[in-house]
Amino acid sequence: MNLLKVKDRHELDKRLPSMPWYVEKFINYKLPDLSPSSLLEYVRDYDAFLTWMLAEGLAEAPSIRDIPIEALETLHMESIDNFRMFLSTRKENANTKTTISRKLSSLRSLFHYLSQIAEDENFYPLLKRNVMAKVEIKRTHKPKDTAAKLEGKLLQESEIMEFLDYVQRGYEQDVVNNKQALYSYQRNKVRDTCIISLILNSGLRVSEVYNLNVDDIDLKKKLTHVYRKGKNDDTFKTPVYFRQEAVDDLLHYLELRTSQYKAPKREKALFLAVANGKKEGERMTKRAIQEMVIKYAKRFGKPYLSVHKLRHSFATDYYLQNDLYKTQEQLGHASPETTQIYAHLTDKTMAEAIDLRKE
Repeated sequence: MNLLKVKDRHELDKRLPSMPWYVEKFINYKLPDLSPSSLLEYVRDYDAFLTWMLAEGLAEAPSIRDIPIEALETLHMESIDNFRMFLSTRKENANTKTTISRKLSSLRSLFHYLSQIAEDENFYPLLKRNVMAKVEIKRTHKPKDTAAKLEGKLLQESEIMEFLDYVQRGYEQDVVNNKQALYSYQRNKVRDTCIISLILNSGLRVSEVYNLNVDDIDLKKKLTHVYRKGKNDDTFKTPVYFRQEAVDDLLHYLELRTSQYKAPKREKALFLAVANGKKEGERMTKRAIQEMVIKYAKRFGKPYLSVHKLRHSFATDYYLQNDLYKTQEQLGHASPETTQIYAHLTDKTMAEAIDLRKE
């Protein structure tokens, strides 16, 4: 189990006792099949729904843990519509259509389990009436729609090299009068260049970069082993290849990893950071990786760039040189349908390419 999932399992164990007994029963039922990260999302969704029920007077209980299962049986379709509206209008945490659909799907899974699978001591369903069976959850993201949202927000082929060159050299000129920013950049530019180069030459997710250990990297074969989700939501280590450009940047970083970041022998993490007040480097956080990319992207003039959009940039470029199924395997998509967004993204590129004329 990777580090992120270990952390999520601890968080799941911490939050589960605050849930009603029937939610706890459902989570334990799903535990062998789903990852702790997925189950933690379920618990967060149930917490939001049950908290809303109390606030709306749809259940009487001192806390969400004490909400009786009978309160779920008396919910009307209007209640679910009102919850959907609540999710779409709450200002402090705006939810996209995709997020709302996911939360409703979480509820439907719980209600289905309680009404169709779980039984009481007399072999009757725990939930006598399932209002969620009537709820239609529309599919919210199609490959073509996702591609349309990404169009113009990714690095094109020439821009990939320009962005890498900016991280490696250009950024320094932009912060030359900012002593703090300049010191941080000069200390970390080799590491930062390596991280961004690896993503742009492999399509790794931010969680995969975060979880990388030194032993995961095989420079001779140009691959790294990462945890990826397979069938039944289980995780396993799988090889992911990277381009030669990333090899050079990895070699440069590895030469400095121990000396510059004072990596203790027990520290296995590939990418390190030295926190304020500490002398030894430790695993760079996922948030720090994300913020680092955004920092360079803003100065580069593309503030919408993120780790995920760097992954998309690689995937679009990779798809132009390969096929759908190779791209699917490289990115670790469970379904080729997800990978189809790159077919739509490259439609314009291919249309322009056919009109090119040699001078």
